[in-house]
Amino acid sequence: MRDLMNHIAPKRVLSPVAATTDNSAYVGQIIDKQGFDSLTYILSTGSLGDADATFTTLLEESNDPAMAGAVAVDDKDLLGTEALASFTVAADDKVFKLGYIGSKRFTRLTVTPAANTGNVFLSAIAILGHPALQPTANPPV
Repeated sequence: MRDLMNHIAPKRVLSPVAATTDNSAYVGQIIDKQGFDSLTYILSTGSLGDADATFTTLLEESNDPAMAGAVAVDDKDLLGTEALASFTVAADDKVFKLGYIGSKRFTRLTVTPAANTGNVFLSAIAILGHPALQPTANPPV
């Protein structure tokens, strides 16, 4: 079947955001993967307005809904790497992906800039797939 729409549930992680002259981390929404067997994060950049900034991606996991005791996801539980989902200012208007295959119920994505003195346009979504119940809701809940 060619239908993907009824087999995924996209969730907001980071709303499109612009921040100036700041190295504060962009901490995403906590994603609950209950009822789904797969999870992929999609990061999308717009204009990155600094000549030497870098952006490091981190994915954490926990079985606690508030992420108590959260730990960085082990590389064996990732599809792709956090390094491949990290970027520099040369990544204007690019898209990155990072898959999670671990066993924890909750995950959280964080992007941390360094040497940022310009505007950053960044957003992220989580795509939950392989649902226990199909079709998935439209609009997504």
